[in-house]
Amino acid sequence: MTTKIHAVVDALGNPLKFELTPGQAHDSVKGYEMLSQFDLSNREVLADRAYDTDAIRTLLREQNAVAVIPSKKNRRVQHVYDRTVYKERHLVECFFNKMKNYRRLATRYDKTASMFKAFLALISIRIWLK
Repeated sequence: MTTKIHAVVDALGNPLKFELTPGQAHDSVKGYEMLSQFDLSNREVLADRAYDTDAIRTLLREQNAVAVIPSKKNRRVQHVYDRTVYKERHLVECFFNKMKNYRRLATRYDKTASMFKAFLALISIRIWLK
């Protein structure tokens, strides 16, 4: 019941990839795995504070990508980020809002992770077709 959905969306808010993890898994671990599968050269990567880890920042630096990630409050060295560009992160939230419009997904009717992920795929296809 505490399954987390991790999603990567494009600049228009269309889903590119999503993964499921148990609720107790930390966001940055799956985030690193998902980002390492993409060619991020000369792109801006927008993410929230949960993805502010040295591993993710190093990955983005190696691929010549710009990290638009606010620093965690407990980080000693606060990284600078472009607040204007960061406002575009609302597209990820809009994607999750579109997903929650489907009652079957919002109330988690599917008991198995495979069925839940299959329905996520169907919703993603529908979002792409709109």
